[in-house]
Amino acid sequence: MKKSIFIALLFSLILTTPGLAQQSLDAMVDRELAQLVSTYKMLHAAPELSHYESKTSAFLAGQLRALGFTVTEHVGKYAEPSWQGYGVVAVMKNGDGPTVLVRTDLDALPVEEKTGLPYASAVKAKNDAGQEVSVMHACGHDIHITNMIGTAKMLAQLKDQWRGTLILIGQPAEETVNGARAMLADGLYTRFSKPDFAIALHDSADVAAGKVTYCPGYAMASSTSVDVIIRGLGGHGSKPEATKDPVVIASQTVLALQTIISRENSPLDPAVVTVGSIHGGTKRNIIPDEVTLQLTIRTFREEVRQHILASIERIAKGVAMAAGVPEDRAPIVKVIESENAPSLYNDPALTERIATAIGQTIGSDNVLKVPPLMASEDFGTFSLDHQIPSVMFWLGAVDPAKVEASRKSGKPLPSLHSSLFAPLPEPTLRTGIKAMTGVVLELMKK
Repeated sequence: MKKSIFIALLFSLILTTPGLAQQSLDAMVDRELAQLVSTYKMLHAAPELSHYESKTSAFLAGQLRALGFTVTEHVGKYAEPSWQGYGVVAVMKNGDGPTVLVRTDLDALPVEEKTGLPYASAVKAKNDAGQEVSVMHACGHDIHITNMIGTAKMLAQLKDQWRGTLILIGQPAEETVNGARAMLADGLYTRFSKPDFAIALHDSADVAAGKVTYCPGYAMASSTSVDVIIRGLGGHGSKPEATKDPVVIASQTVLALQTIISRENSPLDPAVVTVGSIHGGTKRNIIPDEVTLQLTIRTFREEVRQHILASIERIAKGVAMAAGVPEDRAPIVKVIESENAPSLYNDPALTERIATAIGQTIGSDNVLKVPPLMASEDFGTFSLDHQIPSVMFWLGAVDPAKVEASRKSGKPLPSLHSSLFAPLPEPTLRTGIKAMTGVVLELMKK
């Protein structure tokens, strides 16, 4: 009789252990949350531009070092020698097991904050061109940094539940999409362990706090920056027949480029060609010698990207030729390699595994599958062209009442990079820390 009672109690304990573990994680997050919200507000009020993240990186390094991580600072080598590397790499070894990399980004944007929050940024700083600009965490990297600190706190206290090597990285210059490349160029995977998995999260400006979204496969597009310099023959505005007007040629080129997507690319393989900037001329009665177009190209597959780049060059030169521009004044097409980022490919099997783990941590009803985005970011660089299984998931950051009001009214919410973007700190951080902790525990479980 006693033996049967013991077995029944043991069986009951086994069944309830996950619930007890979840209660424990909830309690751990609750104990740290007030301090983490204060940390978030401090970071929000003190943003730093890409390539200048000195104080932010030092703060993160100090926080992780205090938790027992072995921390290396100033990781990153850029092609531009005047830029310093402010990457942070924190390593915690906990026996034999997989190596998992978790990434946060550190930098902010040249945006003037207009949220009216008591902890709003009033920071101004010099950009790479030496111009003074306002600075704001308008993309939520302050949420990401705080989330990493909170996750690190949880995992440092839960070392009996995981094994392997945990690598936390603070990546600079995500907004200029060259920070990940700079860290790899500085020996990230040779100086430190090459990971078996790479994981990141990003806050979402249109999903309610408390929810997480994910997308298997291609989840974000590659980003390619292109300059097209339309060269003509300038002259007096009253005598256009004596010129080859690059303003007219540039205008025709902009319209002709639209046919790449509408007539050369499959509608089943999404791509974008946007001319975001036109610069040319100095005065209304002077026809200039040249006009510069600045383009952004977004694709998922490399073959599509290469086709679009070839089409841009063909069209630009064709329009110029039709206008009678001599061959030695043909357009110049430049791909700005330093501003390019690969597409983000979420390993499908790993994505589903992670989504399940997050569902067990925050409730499966709060985990939603979503379609891919044409936006870009450079986390995909860490996968080494899909060699390392990697996943980025999205963290809802908006007051649920505002999401519902937007749905009913049709009025859009402030987007990422908006001067009005304001995450709801407490529920966003609570959900993100629980989700990321659950992911790491799943990948590194004993």
